[in-house]
Amino acid sequence: MSGVTLPDGALGLAVALGAGLLIGVERERRKGRGRDREAAGLRSFAVAAATGGLAQWVPVPGLVVVGALLVAGLAALSHAKSRSRDPGLTTELALFTTYLIGVQSVLSPALGAACGAGLAVLLAARERLHRFATELLSEQELHDGLLLTALALIVLPLIPARPLDALGGIDPRPLAALVLLILAMQAAGQVALRALGPRGGVLAAGLVSGFVSSTATVASFGGRARERPEQAALLAGGAVLSGVATWLQALLISVLLSPPAAAALLLPALAGAAGALAVGLLSLRTAGAVREPPAGPPRSALRPREALGVALTLGLVALLVGNAQRHYGDVGLELSVVLAALVDAHAPIASLAALHAAGELPTEALRHGVLLAVSANTVTRCGVAMVAGGRAYA
Repeated sequence: MSGVTLPDGALGLAVALGAGLLIGVERERRKGRGRDREAAGLRSFAVAAATGGLAQWVPVPGLVVVGALLVAGLAALSHAKSRSRDPGLTTELALFTTYLIGVQSVLSPALGAACGAGLAVLLAARERLHRFATELLSEQELHDGLLLTALALIVLPLIPARPLDALGGIDPRPLAALVLLILAMQAAGQVALRALGPRGGVLAAGLVSGFVSSTATVASFGGRARERPEQAALLAGGAVLSGVATWLQALLISVLLSPPAAAALLLPALAGAAGALAVGLLSLRTAGAVREPPAGPPRSALRPREALGVALTLGLVALLVGNAQRHYGDVGLELSVVLAALVDAHAPIASLAALHAAGELPTEALRHGVLLAVSANTVTRCGVAMVAGGRAYA
């Protein structure tokens, strides 16, 4: 009916009740029977959510706090009187959270609905989460994850977030974020090796290692190809996939340093990455059987020295390229880009993006410089492949 409008808060109450019912259905299925039976089920959660919504809607000062104390007290009493042989706190905590979701639903129905759905999904994923934590995740991987979390939440915010002249105008925080990204990709590659098996793991390792150094990846896989000639095609495919990482990292560096530069590089980067991906995956059709590597002691997937080396290289090359552009103009810029890219393509690309962000380099020159950098580095990779892996691998 077009002429009828809902009272303020009515939508929030409806969302609160819906969220309570959704969470309650999941808890009802876990409620159990007999002496292990939980006290709160479908109706309890629906009432808790509706109570929170009404407490927020009714104009009585302090009613929300009183309601929260009441729900918390009832949850604590229920836990104390539980006769379960293995009492947990999940249901009691979920009941109190459902009350808060009811309060939030009146304040912001969209956010309340999202919180309710998220809590229901979290509760329903109990077995999967337990299996991931106890079976799929190793002790070393847990340690790596905690280290990454500490770096992201403690170390990264302490790094200055302003351009520094010593780095050619580059903001050091994006460089630190890049180090964190590389470490995360290393951890993801370790998981991929276990999840995808030896064939898929080789390709995944090539892709992930390319975020550190595509040239080093080509050399490493070339040495393995000499030792195992029957796997040369598969190892070559993994090495080619490191080129996908080169393009993607160029795009990520540009996003961090100069979003307009990233927009200018989007199509060339995606085209280059797609081409390298297609060529790399062709190796799956020609590769022979791959033997499982012998099991060894668990090792950390994180290689901080490699990631820090990338950041240091980026900073040094940024200084080189920035000075070349200021003192020798476009010719000096292009020459320095090519020379730097013979060793690593990411560093000159970061320098070009920083110059573009500072307004010292036009978009067309940026795109031209990036293509020069990747082309020069590709020449290096081809030479390294011939030396490290021989003709078949190259």
